[in-house]
Amino acid sequence: MYTSESTKYPPTTDIGQRNRILVVEDEELIREMLVLALEEEGYGVVTATDGRSAIEQLKNFEISSGELAFDLIILDLMLPQINGLDICRLLRYQGNPVPILMLSAKGSETDRVLGLEVGADDYLTKPFSMRELVARCRALLRRQRLSSLPQLPVLQYKDITLYPQECRVLVRSQEVNLSPKEFRLLELFMSYARRVWSREQLLDQVWGPDFVGDSKTVDVHIRWLREKLEQDPSHPEYIVTVRGFGYRFG
Repeated sequence: MYTSESTKYPPTTDIGQRNRILVVEDEELIREMLVLALEEEGYGVVTATDGRSAIEQLKNFEISSGELAFDLIILDLMLPQINGLDICRLLRYQGNPVPILMLSAKGSETDRVLGLEVGADDYLTKPFSMRELVARCRALLRRQRLSSLPQLPVLQYKDITLYPQECRVLVRSQEVNLSPKEFRLLELFMSYARRVWSREQLLDQVWGPDFVGDSKTVDVHIRWLREKLEQDPSHPEYIVTVRGFGYRFG
């Protein structure tokens, strides 16, 4: 039984209102329910009723700028003319990275593994609820969005190397343990080398505008950082005090 609990979802905001989804499903009732549920979530939906028309839709919506024609494909396994497995194989052979959610009445482990091995990103067995389908669509679109974000660079200054995504710092090739606030301070400093920061600016950037406390907490964290970074903390090479203004890195 297919249920349409998707109407209980709040409006989609985390992945944008107009992600475009291609629904390839030959069963009319299921196709109409999919379209209704997805459009209620704010997605743009294009449909195809068989494998050949799905390929035509992909060609018709092809974008020459290098963007994907669709942000997600919901693909039934058993389709007239060209089945879902062959469409999936073709897209992956062409190097198309569009996320694919495969639908099938076949729920055995072998069938699921086969669908994933030919290139599907997720596999949903019929019957399913629209709530679960929409949740899986959201997850796939979110994963696609995150994978397309530019990778943060490694920050390097003299003998200090900071890996933003790993929350890891090497000083003279030795890993040092920093608290979250110390790490954020150092990341900010290294991202804007030579810039002078006042205590108030550092509090706002690292502790947040709602921080309630003494600005001297900045001085305490700077002292701790120097002890971990500097060869001689009393004569700092990296985090330098600019009298009357604040601190500078480098």
